[in-house]
Amino acid sequence: MKAQELRDLSLEELMAKEKDLRHELFNLRFQHATHQLENVMRIRQVRRDIARVKTIIRERQLAAQAES
Repeated sequence: MKAQELRDLSLEELMAKEKDLRHELFNLRFQHATHQLENVMRIRQVRRDIARVKTIIRERQLAAQAES
């Protein structure tokens, strides 16, 4: 997922996206532990997507603090 796509989302949508990604990461880790995961690189992709979402959320928090 591209950072620009995430920047177009609202704060509520970003929070929901983070929750969905964390759930997906849990499922991927579970599949990996039971040797059912075919694409182990997906774990890395999801972790990076979570980091991107969290970064954008933090940027918006800092911008809101700077305005007030």
